Amino acid sequence: MIPGHFDRSYGHFCLYLDSTALLASVMAKHAVLSSGAKMWKSLACAKSELRLDLTLACGQSFRWRETAEGHWTGVFGGRVWTLTQTDDSLWYHVYENQDRQVEVGVGKRRTGVPVQIGPKTERFKAAKKEEEEKPDQTSMQNEEEEMLRDYFQFNVNLQDLYKEWGAADPHFTHIADTFTGVRLLRQDPAECLFSFICTSNNHISRIQGMVERLCRALGAPLCHLDQTSYHNFPSLFALADDGVEERLRDLGFGYRARFLQQSAKQILDTHGLEWLDNLRGVPYLQARDALRSLPGVGTKVADCVCLMSLDKTDAVPIDTHVWQIAKRDYNYAAGTGQKSITDKLHRDIGDFFRKLWGPYAGWAQSVLFCADLKRFQHLKEMLPVKRRQKQEDCEKEIMAAGKKTKIKKEKNTGSARHKKTKTLI
Repeated sequence: MIPGHFDRSYGHFCLYLDSTALLASVMAKHAVLSSGAKMWKSLACAKSELRLDLTLACGQSFRWRETAEGHWTGVFGGRVWTLTQTDDSLWYHVYENQDRQVEVGVGKRRTGVPVQIGPKTERFKAAKKEEEEKPDQTSMQNEEEEMLRDYFQFNVNLQDLYKEWGAADPHFTHIADTFTGVRLLRQDPAECLFSFICTSNNHISRIQGMVERLCRALGAPLCHLDQTSYHNFPSLFALADDGVEERLRDLGFGYRARFLQQSAKQILDTHGLEWLDNLRGVPYLQARDALRSLPGVGTKVADCVCLMSLDKTDAVPIDTHVWQIAKRDYNYAAGTGQKSITDKLHRDIGDFFRKLWGPYAGWAQSVLFCADLKRFQHLKEMLPVKRRQKQEDCEKEIMAAGKKTKIKKEKNTGSARHKKTKTLI
């Protein structure tokens, strides 16, 4: 029962909502498509255009978790989503944010605010007003679909790009047999920047933990599903606060804590709120140099932000993994004697891949980077099997075609003999 009392000053029964009890009472569960498609929406999308298991787990964004088999839950655009897919459709469910979840009775109710239950006429008026203020379901669905299309950049035909890269690069064709549907996300520039500041000397699972702690400490709560609370990414103002560095050090961020706070402060003090978004409209190298002026942002981090949030499709982030790929799979010899990646080596390797793959070189690089991750090695081991199967299928087709040709030939020969005999008679 929700605690409350009769308030004589109002002449109404008032409910004071305890936050813990209220959140427990409205706690939802992670959506699963098998429970019924009624609460889900979908859009047409083949797996050759998007593979969720590869795209959401390859180190582009650090906000997605597999919450059920083939179901990925994460945050973007200030909303919590669960995504899953069938062979020809992408299914999505968007959860109500906490400020909507805690509504009780009439009007919007926030935790700790008295809920007044008054005369019927007042309740009716308030309920009617709330109904009128509710967003139209069709427009909301259109908005969500538009957000999803923008996030996954469905305006880009990935199958066509794979064909182009394969025509220019036999090694890419070899990898693409298994690693189809690796698509670049179009992330919020601020979230992308501050997430990638956390990546220095780090690995994906640890970065995910850091980003999650950052959001829980400084981001606005969105909703609670099962035993997991979801928060929005912190605002620049929250990140720039004077006490943030110390707080993040306590959360295990180490030297990165200073870079996060100082970069946010520098952006607000020197450039303003819209600066990062506006970098989408400037040339690639100009955007990269601008990002490199921030504390904790080197060439690799700047390239990641350019590629994954600023629409710079030719940005090719170079780290030790990509350097190894260049040497191992492409016989790239430059910088062999070096122990670390210099600015020159970064530029030279980037130029090598840009010349090979063209204007979407950054997208192609992400496919090879994904294929090189340890978590996907079991898929890579399947490549020889797939190649053998493909070769066997090809041989069967050739044999079948040969048999058809032979039968047709024999048939034509037989027909000719029959005609010749008939003529002689």
